Amino acid sequence: MSEERRAAGRVGAVAAEQGSPLAHRVPDLGSLELLLAVARLGSLGAAARELGITQPAASSRIRAMETRLGVALVDRSPRGSRLTAQGALVTDWAQRVVEAAEAFDAGVQALRGRRDSRLRVAASLTIAEYLMPGWLIALRAERPDTAVSLRAGNSVAVADAVLAREADLGFVEGLTVPDGLDSAAVARDRLVVAVAPGHPWARRRSGVTGRELAATPLILRERGSGTRQVLDAALRAYGGLAEPLLELASTTAVKGAAVSGAGPCVLSELAVGDELGARRLVAVPVGGAALERVLRAVWPSGARPAGPARDLLSLTRG
Repeated sequence: MSEERRAAGRVGAVAAEQGSPLAHRVPDLGSLELLLAVARLGSLGAAARELGITQPAASSRIRAMETRLGVALVDRSPRGSRLTAQGALVTDWAQRVVEAAEAFDAGVQALRGRRDSRLRVAASLTIAEYLMPGWLIALRAERPDTAVSLRAGNSVAVADAVLAREADLGFVEGLTVPDGLDSAAVARDRLVVAVAPGHPWARRRSGVTGRELAATPLILRERGSGTRQVLDAALRAYGGLAEPLLELASTTAVKGAAVSGAGPCVLSELAVGDELGARRLVAVPVGGAALERVLRAVWPSGARPAGPARDLLSLTRG
C-alpha cells in the first residue's frame, strides 16, 4: 500500500476518534481496497499478500467492515472467498470511492508544486477541478516518474502564466486565445443556468429568453474567468449582463449561493451535475443565447509541447 493511502487511513482514523458521523459509517480506504482485492482475486489470503498485510489482519478488517456496515460482505470457505450479494453491491460503490480518492491524490500531489517538477501545468478552475485529476492519473500511468505541479486560476491568469513561461502547458475556457499562444481544442462544454427548486424559474417549462437572462442580476464568477467571458459574449446582443447579484471567485461559492436560494447562477455543466442530479439545483433552458464553448490547451507560439507536456496534451485529446 502506498504511503499516501496509509496517510489517508490515518486521517480517517482521526476523524472517527473525533466523532465525525460519516467516518463512523464509511470504511477507511484501506478496507475498501482490501474488499476490491478479495473480489478480484477470489481469496482473502491472496488479497492480504497483495496489500502487504497478514491474513488474520485482513480477516479482522473484513469483519470490522461488516460490523460497521451491518451487512455480510464475504462468504469464506476452504475453496476461497466469495462476495455475498450485498458484498458485490458494496464493492461496486467502493470502486467509485477508491477511484475518487486516486483522483484526489493526483490533484493534491500536483498542487504541492515540488521543486523537482518536470511539468508545470496551469488550468482554469473548472478544468482543474473536474477534468485535470483524471488526466493526471492517466499521465502517472504512462510516466510514473514525472513530477507535475498544478496552478489553478481563471482563464486570464492561466494565459498570463503560460506567456510568462511560468507554465509549460495551460488549459483555458474562454472564447479567444491571446496573441503569443498556440492552442488545441481538448473538450466541449456548455454553460447551464441553474436555480434553487423554490425559485420561480424552476417552474418554467419554456425557460427564459436571452433578453430576460441579460436583464436579471445573476450570481457569477469574477471577470477574467472563461465562464464570464462566454456569458458576456452570448448576451452582448441583448445589451450585456446586468450588474451581478453576487460576484464570486470560486465555483463552489457560486453553487452554494444558488443552492441557498440567493438567485440564478451560470456555471459549466461539469460543475453542477451532482447538484442537478440531487435536485438541489434545477437547470433552466435559455432561448436565443449560445452558451456552448470549447475548452483548449495553450502553449507559447512556436514551441510545440514536448516530453511530458506532449504526453499530457495527447491524453486530453484521447
